[in-house]
Amino acid sequence: MRKHLIFVVCLVGPALAADNALLRNGSSIRHERREVLTNGATTRLYLSDVNADFVDVPSADIAGFETAPADTTVRIVPLAPAPPTLAEIVREASDKSLLDEDLLYSVIKAESGSNANAVSRKGAQGLMQLMPQTARNLGVTNAFDPRANVDGGSRYLHAMLVRFHFDLAKALAAYNAGPEAVEKYNGVPPYRETRLYVANIIKDYNRKKLAQAAAKRSAARSASTQTSAPLAPSKS
Repeated sequence: MRKHLIFVVCLVGPALAADNALLRNGSSIRHERREVLTNGATTRLYLSDVNADFVDVPSADIAGFETAPADTTVRIVPLAPAPPTLAEIVREASDKSLLDEDLLYSVIKAESGSNANAVSRKGAQGLMQLMPQTARNLGVTNAFDPRANVDGGSRYLHAMLVRFHFDLAKALAAYNAGPEAVEKYNGVPPYRETRLYVANIIKDYNRKKLAQAAAKRSAARSASTQTSAPLAPSKS
C-alpha cells in the first residue's frame, strides 16, 4: 500500500507588525515588539510572539528603529497523512493473514457493523470486537485503532482456522464463543447467539462469492458473444 505525504506551500507573512532595530555597528535585528527594561540601559527585543524568544541589547547600541519589510519566506509545511480507509486496512490484513478480504468484511460487519468505536456489553472493542485480554495476547495496545484491531482480529481468526483444521464454521464459532466451547461440543456450541453469528457470516460471505461468480459468468458470456458475432458481408 502506498502512502502519500501531502505538503502545503505557504507564503508566510508576519503575524504582527515587525520592526528592525538599527544597531550602530551597521547590523539590524528584526523583532515583533520591544521593551526597555527598568534600568533603561537594556532594551529587550522579542523575536517572535513567544515571550521566551528574546534578545537583550544595550540601549546605547541602538541607533533607531524602522518598520521591517514583510517576510515572504516560502515555507513547506508537511501535513499528516490521511488515515487509512477500511478497504486499505482490510487489504493489508488479508495480505498478512492470507484470509479472504470478503471474509474479513463479513466478520467486521457481524462484529461491529464497521464501527471502529463499538464496545459490546461484555467489553469487546473495535471493528473486530477484541476482548481486552485477547488484544493484549495479540500485542494490540489500542483496540480502537482500526488498523491494529483488524490486524489482530485477522491473526486470531487465522489461528482459529488452523486450530480447527480450516473448518470455517468451527473457526467462527471459536472466534465468538472461544475455542474451548467448540472443543467441548466438538462443533458449533448450542448457543443461540453463536449459531446466529456463524450462520449470518457464512450467509453474507457466500452471497458475495455467488455474486462475484455470477458477474464473471456474465462478463464471460458477453465477451464470447462479441467474439463469435458474424461479420457483416462486405459490399462489392
